[in-house]
Amino acid sequence: MNQALQKLALPPLSLYIHIPWCVQKCPYCDFNSHALKNDIPHQQYVDALLEDLTNDLALVQGRVLQSIFIGGGTPSLLDPVQMKRLLDGVKSLVSCAQDIEITMEANPGTVESGRFAQFQNAGVNRISIGVQSFQPDKLTILGRIHDCDEAINAAKQANELGLRSYNIDLMHSLPKQNVNDALGDLHQAIKLSPPHLSWYQLTIEPNTQFHSKPPTIPDDEILADIYDAGREELAKAGYVQYEISAFAKPGKQCRHNLNYWRFGDYLGIGCGAHSKITELSSNSIKRAAKIKHPKGYLNCNNQFIFEQWSAQQEDLALEFFMNRFRLVEPCPRADFERYTGLSPTTIEQPISRAISKGLITQTDEYWQITPLGQRFLNELLNLFM
Repeated sequence: MNQALQKLALPPLSLYIHIPWCVQKCPYCDFNSHALKNDIPHQQYVDALLEDLTNDLALVQGRVLQSIFIGGGTPSLLDPVQMKRLLDGVKSLVSCAQDIEITMEANPGTVESGRFAQFQNAGVNRISIGVQSFQPDKLTILGRIHDCDEAINAAKQANELGLRSYNIDLMHSLPKQNVNDALGDLHQAIKLSPPHLSWYQLTIEPNTQFHSKPPTIPDDEILADIYDAGREELAKAGYVQYEISAFAKPGKQCRHNLNYWRFGDYLGIGCGAHSKITELSSNSIKRAAKIKHPKGYLNCNNQFIFEQWSAQQEDLALEFFMNRFRLVEPCPRADFERYTGLSPTTIEQPISRAISKGLITQTDEYWQITPLGQRFLNELLNLFM
């Protein structure tokens, strides 16, 4: 039976900005991305983004933005002049932390010489480079438009700029990939010495080309061998794992990702962007999704919301731990009550079962996922359903 939620605390706030266009749709991608058929309406879209944010200003509730993440699609397709206008507009509407982290995703195949510097001048201080693989045959299978040399050049450009940080996105467990292939990609990435590495397993998602025509991916034993060997190589190279698929040099964790996994709040603007907001006036957690298609988004008369709803009380524990237990760091027990409004008594049984199975440990102050819990995360989360 539902109980009255206790008074919610306001968590930190981040902003997500979605740029929906890409050169071509990758067969594994289930994000809201649209292959270019005509020129990008750069100015019109930035105008819409700033109107979208203006409509959502009441949701800020006096907070300061800690991070901005510009995702896609391929945000590096946006004109750098319009990127600067966008970020200047955001800063004029919402207070931003003095050391705010501003990340932009980039595809090496859309990076011309010097273009990163233009985005840096626009205000971007962290770049996430979608490499996925350095091997020509794997890039072809994944539908990527760049080659190995372009990926290496993009990383070197980012390194030379002296950005706050930069990330390399890399996939493993690709079609017909063995342990040596996967480690070869990882060794090339490590050689470039990025401050941050996202190293994640290819998953076949619904509504993708790979789902309709599934490729042959490695079996579970090879997957486990790749993951274990890769983590060992990353640790030897000085990377600390702080999330299931995120590794960083000390002090270089992604602030935006950390806020997301810590069950922080985020505003989402742009096509198909999602928001999660703690609303103090109603003592509830609100979620919203914006209109997905660019044409509809640009012609909606400033009515950008496609769907909005309140998080259901019976789902809050699962939602909280689905985020928190992706992180390796201890989870403060007090955050559960502060950010969900639920009494700790509501989760005594699943917590006890998780401890008995060796999936988490518990102190008076924290819960901590174990290596076994990381490996069997789905089993752990099922306890809270």
